[in-house]
Amino acid sequence: MPAYAIAHLQEAAPHPEIAEYMERISETFAPYGGRFLVHGAQHEVKEGSWPGHVVVIGFPSLTEARAWWDSAAYQEIAPLRSRHIEGDIILVPGLAEGYDPAATAQSMREALPAR
Repeated sequence: MPAYAIAHLQEAAPHPEIAEYMERISETFAPYGGRFLVHGAQHEVKEGSWPGHVVVIGFPSLTEARAWWDSAAYQEIAPLRSRHIEGDIILVPGLAEGYDPAATAQSMREALPAR
């Protein structure tokens, strides 16, 4: 099942360390099957507010996503970003092929108290 590293990063002034981070990041996730799905694209806010930027990196599974995050290669370059850009980063599993939200809704209805 695929997994994703999703970052919501705040605006930051250009800095040489950020450039170095961007130059080196792909080599840190490539051994784990990671690839950029969203990076630096303009986003369109439809509800609420979402200042900053969105980054999404796809992985074959949550195991590979965690291994990338915990890897010495990524941890070595992470401060190049975190010293200059604030943000939130999560790892999240994707859905299995054939996921049906109606089945999830049915389970939710079954868990509701009887009326």
